[in-house]
Amino acid sequence: MFTPSFTTKGTSAVALAAMALGILLSGCSDNTQTGTVHAIRPVKVVEIAKADDTRKLDYSGSVKARKEMNLGFRVAGKITERIVNIGDRVKPGDLLARIDPTDYELAVKTAEANLAAAERQVDTAGFTRKRTEQLFAKNFASQAQVDDAMMGYQQAVSTRDAAASALQQAKNQVTYSELKSDQTGIVTAINADIGQVVSAGAPVAAVAIDGEKEIQIAVPETDIAQFQPGKTVEAGFWSDDQLVLQGKVREVAGSADQQSRTFSVRVSLPNDPRVLLGMTATVTAAATDGKPSRISVPLSALAEKDGRKIVWVVDRSTSTVHARDIKVADFAADGVNVAEGLQPGDVVVAAGTQFMTENLQVKLPGGEQSASAETSEVVR
Repeated sequence: MFTPSFTTKGTSAVALAAMALGILLSGCSDNTQTGTVHAIRPVKVVEIAKADDTRKLDYSGSVKARKEMNLGFRVAGKITERIVNIGDRVKPGDLLARIDPTDYELAVKTAEANLAAAERQVDTAGFTRKRTEQLFAKNFASQAQVDDAMMGYQQAVSTRDAAASALQQAKNQVTYSELKSDQTGIVTAINADIGQVVSAGAPVAAVAIDGEKEIQIAVPETDIAQFQPGKTVEAGFWSDDQLVLQGKVREVAGSADQQSRTFSVRVSLPNDPRVLLGMTATVTAAATDGKPSRISVPLSALAEKDGRKIVWVVDRSTSTVHARDIKVADFAADGVNVAEGLQPGDVVVAAGTQFMTENLQVKLPGGEQSASAETSEVVR
């Protein structure tokens, strides 16, 4: 009876050992299978677009009249009346403003009196000359007396002519007390008002002459060589995205502004009623210096490895990433300008570069991959 009990215990020990061995082997098998699984990380990418062969230069400016007059009185005085306001249309002969003409009217009266006295002097000198000539014919006057009478008459005539000119000048000054337009246009500025005493020639009103309009822009010295008279440019307007006109560079300033160190450039525009004075416009020109546009990538795509600037480029054939050295040209507001290291068509990891390792397998989402070309930028 003792033997059967011993046999049962031995059998139980063997069973327990077999079960433990099975669990151990099962655990090893699971570990082995887990080690063979490779995670595929989804990534966000951008595709490098082809860079243009020429740069685009964009400068903002405002629409101005090609010819603008700063009108002022030709005589000094106190403004007593202003007829026009900013925005009024004027034509030749229209009155803009008037100054007090009292002093100039008095000058006319003085000139008229002087002329009347000079005319009487001419009459007197003429009578004296005629009388002297008659006496000389009867041998009652000498030749010297005749000559003196002739010279007196000529002097009186000259004095009369000078008085007549002075009278005409005085009348002109009365006329100059009225400021009139001599061109058809629109009033763009008023620089003096009623009650103000202005000097001769001081600007009182500005009139933009009807006709050709143009855009005035300020160009830095680094790009002024790209703007030559006759160059065709493109003009867009902030008020209407659909309004785009072809213009030509008409005038380039010969020297830079002392304050801004920029050159004034004027671009003539074709006649279009939609273009109004004062509109804000953007002039776009193509640079012909042979410098290609730089490739730009998002700032999040830039990484470092052993002190070198790199980006992670996706190999489409294997769906793996590889580090590539790049040369950074400069940093822009919307990314990093790359001078060397990338080519059109390269697919660059745009986010999560800290999780990238060499030959890491990644997943390119179909929708994002197709839109990657739209998100890449080319700096112009």
